Amino acid sequence: MEDEDCPDLIPIGADSAEETDASSGRKIPVTIITGYLGAGKTTLLNYILTEQHNKRIAVILNEFGEGSALEKSLAISQGGELYEEWLELRNGCLCCSVKDNGVKAIENLMRRRGKFDYILLETTGLADPGAVASMFWVDSELGSDIYLDGIVSVVDAKHGLNHLTEEKPEGLINEASRQVALADLIIINKTDLVSEEELNKVRTSVRSINGLVKILETQRSRVDLSNVLDLHAFDSLSGVSLQKKLEHVKTTHAHLDKAIITVTFEVPGNIKEENLHLFIQNLLWEKALKDKTGCTMDIIRLKGLVSIQGKSHQVIVQGVHELYDLEETSVAWKEDEKRTNRLVLIGRNLDKETIKEVFIATVRGERGNS
Repeated sequence: MEDEDCPDLIPIGADSAEETDASSGRKIPVTIITGYLGAGKTTLLNYILTEQHNKRIAVILNEFGEGSALEKSLAISQGGELYEEWLELRNGCLCCSVKDNGVKAIENLMRRRGKFDYILLETTGLADPGAVASMFWVDSELGSDIYLDGIVSVVDAKHGLNHLTEEKPEGLINEASRQVALADLIIINKTDLVSEEELNKVRTSVRSINGLVKILETQRSRVDLSNVLDLHAFDSLSGVSLQKKLEHVKTTHAHLDKAIITVTFEVPGNIKEENLHLFIQNLLWEKALKDKTGCTMDIIRLKGLVSIQGKSHQVIVQGVHELYDLEETSVAWKEDEKRTNRLVLIGRNLDKETIKEVFIATVRGERGNS
């Protein structure tokens, strides 16, 4: 238990600001930073912890990570102890290292509201960011203070293609591909180490896995933080931008057998909310859908905008593994607008035609529901 507890922050005499922020009840955004070993995730976190960017960010480093961030952070902190302790860095950021998934650290951090505006949570190179993301939906107490802003995945331009196309033993998922599949933002790093042709292959591979993701390209993990923070990938504020994005997403083709791909389709009309729940639960919970070879369809990420009967606004659908959520957006359907439902699914063994047929049959009440 003691391992997980983060000691109090070093006091800096900002109690009044702290109280004001806490009493305002403003939720703090959490961004999950993931990436395969060596991609530059640690360099990105070091950059955030040392650069003068005028943003107050609490960074939770994962101790099973690559080490150098911890060593450099120790140096920055002027010899302070790092392990399980919140450090205040010169640029106004906070830093902590944890041995678990970081939830305990966030809970402890929330007692210090007013000293930070953002939380970045690092996952280990082999971790499934979806499992971490899911906790923010499941833990309602945690969710009252914070919200999941987005998942950022760092991809190595030089070795990323090998990681993304590496074939795993039957039944195992390629971790690098899964991180790309779950991401809302991909940072392709070390672009200076490859030719334009090689870089294009990495871009194509990323896009074939996740047709919805935004891609930034960088060297030495240096990014404009305004592109990384405030993504609003999991809340109804993304309604307008998501609508535009969904219009341009195309179904992708696998580079390998059993590879992760993106599938998208559109079905016009209004649908009943209970029928939509039935479709999603059959897909995510019952895993009832199979492709033409009999393999179970494995959904990693689900996103969409739908038209629910009786609701005047577009409804956003979000899913990560078995968890999903529906939320009404601020985007109202116009009087003369053709109502439609557009879904994007990212996963393995996906068969677009089968999914679309089952969706139509279910929402029209022809399957398992009268």
